[in-house]
Amino acid sequence: MVLTRQTIIHDGPGGPFESVAVVDDAAAGPMPGILLVPNVLGTKEADFLYAEKVAALGYAVLVADVFGQGKRTTREDPDAGRYMNELNADRALLRDRMLGAHALLKDMPAVDAARTAAIGFCFGGKCVLDLARAGADIAGGVSFHGVYEAPPFPNATITAKLLVCHGWEDPIAPPEATVGLAKELTEAGCDWQIHAYGHTGHAFTDESVHMPEKGLAYSADADRRSFRAMVNFLEELFD
Repeated sequence: MVLTRQTIIHDGPGGPFESVAVVDDAAAGPMPGILLVPNVLGTKEADFLYAEKVAALGYAVLVADVFGQGKRTTREDPDAGRYMNELNADRALLRDRMLGAHALLKDMPAVDAARTAAIGFCFGGKCVLDLARAGADIAGGVSFHGVYEAPPFPNATITAKLLVCHGWEDPIAPPEATVGLAKELTEAGCDWQIHAYGHTGHAFTDESVHMPEKGLAYSADADRRSFRAMVNFLEELFD
């Protein structure tokens, strides 16, 4: 196994963008492609490391930049959510950027364009749900501690299977929002499943987060369990 990273500068609505492909160069033949969408901070080392874990399972991964080249923030930034907020205010633009990122994934030489999926964290989980809502031809999507409200316009037909990994005590996605998502997906005829982890808040896969007083904290158990759920889900999609 020879995992490599390649930075890809690409155009798109409001671009340019700077995404990163993570691929096993020793693998033979096109592989299923996984679009990985980061949290509120944008692409960073933690995302590339997670992408390497996924690529080691036999997938070609694209860590998608949906904010734009150079548009990154840190937790210490008093306005860390400014790029996310721009897209929250324009869900059509978010949809179009996600469709563009998915098209880029399918164009990667290492990717079997007929077999793709998407995973995302926090805001990235919202992006994955919106990609499915846009009718993208992904086989499936995984949202980790995502955000669930639907866009303010009708969805396309959802063909993707969806796995939602959710902290039951997440203040950003309280129980009524989670039930609302289940109702939305059921009415859409979607093949969906929600894995809810008790005593778990937001950002449970992020080892850098420890703000339990705000309902945001890493959980080793939920991280491990959600990763295994994702592995099983992807195997079901592509094996």
